[in-house]
Amino acid sequence: QVQLVESGGGLVQAGGSLRLACAASGGTFSSYAMGWFRQAPGKERDFVAFVSWTGVVTNYADSVKGRFTISRDNAKSTVYLQMKSLNPEDTAVYYCARSKYNDGWRVHEYEYDTWGQGTQVIVSS
Repeated sequence: QVQLVESGGGLVQAGGSLRLACAASGGTFSSYAMGWFRQAPGKERDFVAFVSWTGVVTNYADSVKGRFTISRDNAKSTVYLQMKSLNPEDTAVYYCARSKYNDGWRVHEYEYDTWGQGTQVIVSS
């Protein structure tokens, strides 16, 4: 069964950048689409970004469009989230997830079946 481990979170000042990584092990990675979600304190977990199994198709939440970039390296079984122009509203625990599907625009939690433990991102003003 695949396991996902996120890394790269931390504390950054507003306007700064971070690159999150999610490494998969123990199962199939390249045949499935992947996504990033985030959960801010006291809020529900929300969709952030999606990438198809080929890496060609991507989709973003409106709140991060133009600032975040999702990508994947199937040879390394890793998906990335490059985050730029961060603001305090981006503070959250960020989770990567493996979709049940290999394509489409998967923005709902129920379309994903495997989750990482999350990595904390804190953006100070």
